[in-house]
Amino acid sequence: MTRLIVAAGGGGDAVAAAMLDAALYGDEGQAVILTYAWDRLLVDPIPGPRGADSFTGLEHVTPAVWAVPAEARPIPPAGSTLPRLAAELPHTLALLDPHRGAEGITRQLEELVGHLEPESIDLLDVGGDILARGNEPTLRSPLADALTLAACCQVNAPVRLLIAGPGLDGELPLDYLRGVLGPLVHTFTAKDAESISSVLEWHPSEATGMLAATARGVRGTCEVRDAGLPVDLTDEGPTVHDVDLDEALSRNELARAVMATTTLDEAEAYSREICGYSEIDYERNKAAWLKDQAPGELDPKMVLAELDQFEGNARQRGITHTTFRHLTEALSLDGNQRQDLRELLISSRPEQYAAPLWSIPTSI
Repeated sequence: MTRLIVAAGGGGDAVAAAMLDAALYGDEGQAVILTYAWDRLLVDPIPGPRGADSFTGLEHVTPAVWAVPAEARPIPPAGSTLPRLAAELPHTLALLDPHRGAEGITRQLEELVGHLEPESIDLLDVGGDILARGNEPTLRSPLADALTLAACCQVNAPVRLLIAGPGLDGELPLDYLRGVLGPLVHTFTAKDAESISSVLEWHPSEATGMLAATARGVRGTCEVRDAGLPVDLTDEGPTVHDVDLDEALSRNELARAVMATTTLDEAEAYSREICGYSEIDYERNKAAWLKDQAPGELDPKMVLAELDQFEGNARQRGITHTTFRHLTEALSLDGNQRQDLRELLISSRPEQYAAPLWSIPTSI
């Protein structure tokens, strides 16, 4: 017997799943984490999620499910954080592939449940955008969560929906979510965050980074994403809540619409119809724009001068923290330079590193 955790949006949700499993169960076996290979353009220059045909070295678990071992590699030019996650986490990572729509994900879940006979199945979302109705002006990436929610509601097994760090994804504000959140399941601590601290030294997830930071006691307002969205870091940040799965589905119009989809293109079309956009279209447009950019070498003196200017403006906006992902975009650097930027800043101004965030000094 084992546990199955479905990372609703992939990426940082898979890292948070590892932290949750360690916090709740310690060394009582390891969960299987089912997750997308959808790392966005900072890691993967190809828009949209990757399927099994984008990797070498995957291992069959069932006819429709592949495990991603540490030896797996994305086929260039594709990129993925999953092989490195597999190398650093004690959990088994299984690839969630949405290219056959919600019906394909449901089949993956049913095969995995039949194969593993898990003692529990959790659907985990960091931030809570899985609870969106679809018309919220701050919503940015509803499709991945809608597909996993639709599939989990159709699988013939009990699934518990968990929301970690409500509001931390910058898509739905905490006050908007309060009335939907159910019982408190856990509040992450600094000790819990240690289980993924080495991963967050390189993983680009902003929401899970803020989840770990709030578990360590960081409070304030963090600026995230390319748009510079402000996210409040409060005492609710490190919490995990149970949410009624049926209520989530009744709220999420996109999830209801995609339940019978058999292709990702079909699911995308519903997203454009219901939400007015597709997050993959956004990635396509941004990828086309990035192709025309030619970032130069990282000049430490220039970067630090631009950082001073950014921090001065951020202070005026009431910002206390930001992510290295946001700094990379704000300083007009290439995604491949994010780690170099991080190393430069931490070595130059270590007192501002509020792991894994960057703190904005309160004065010059």
